[in-house]
Amino acid sequence: MIDQIYRKTVLTVAGNKAVESVMRSRGWGLAQRFVAGHQADDIIQAVKDLQKDGIGGLLDLLGEFVDSPDTANAFAEQILSLVDQAAAAGIQPYITVKLSGLGQGLTVDGEDLGLTNARRILGRAKPYGGFLALDMEDHPRVDVTLAQFRSLVGEFGHHYVGTVLQSYLHRTEKDLADLADLKPNLRIVKGAYLEPESVAMQDKADINASYRRLVYANLKAGNYTNVASHDDGIIDDVKMFVLAHGIPRDQFEFQLLYGVRRDLQKQLASEGYRVRAYIPYGDDWYPYFSRRIAERPSNALFVLRGMFGG
Repeated sequence: MIDQIYRKTVLTVAGNKAVESVMRSRGWGLAQRFVAGHQADDIIQAVKDLQKDGIGGLLDLLGEFVDSPDTANAFAEQILSLVDQAAAAGIQPYITVKLSGLGQGLTVDGEDLGLTNARRILGRAKPYGGFLALDMEDHPRVDVTLAQFRSLVGEFGHHYVGTVLQSYLHRTEKDLADLADLKPNLRIVKGAYLEPESVAMQDKADINASYRRLVYANLKAGNYTNVASHDDGIIDDVKMFVLAHGIPRDQFEFQLLYGVRRDLQKQLASEGYRVRAYIPYGDDWYPYFSRRIAERPSNALFVLRGMFGG
């Protein structure tokens, strides 16, 4: 419960316009710990640096909740360019997107624009052996995101598109069961949005228990599973689980955030596990940065020391 109070407090403060203005003007130097840069060249260099340690990259152009087709299409064009630039640099274009940034909820020519733009990106990435992960956002968008995921799997296959399930939502175990026929490639996260108790668990122990159940169920079903956690206990338990159930290492990977637990990323890679870092870049860094600060008190201390020279 203390963790939830801390997270709610940080996100509430971060949402204050005056705080946001100060952080946007003075906070970029601190955000660079978690954000690779502003341009595609920055994230491509970040991936190359990580590859030296056997770590892959999950590329994310930051942006969400657009309100016009022109903005959504311009955002999609940037991602299409990223796909081409990554492939030209010899990097697998493994891309993650928030569908709200691509126009989810906006209808153009009778179809949801988020789905249209996701299809364009997949069509560009697939010939390069790329992959598109549909990120999950706050709870009102879960149904439409899962429906669009189902549509894209039907068109492109589960080897090229995946999505995310959040363990803190009460509904998620049912969502996993409902997706079973797709043999889904899933990234399992705890959840970073501020959600009410009516839709999301508030106790850390409950969230962690749900997380383990989701990971274990998807692994046992034979589906590719992305274990997105920095929790040593969860990581160790997953290692034991796959060993006990004879699950091959090419059926899962550990995913960690860029700039967080770099020592752990290198350690897991050196042990022979697949490891991928979630690497964001772009100008719209503040919402993402705020959620990272809300996740861990140590991240907040890092920011305060940087802002005030402590």
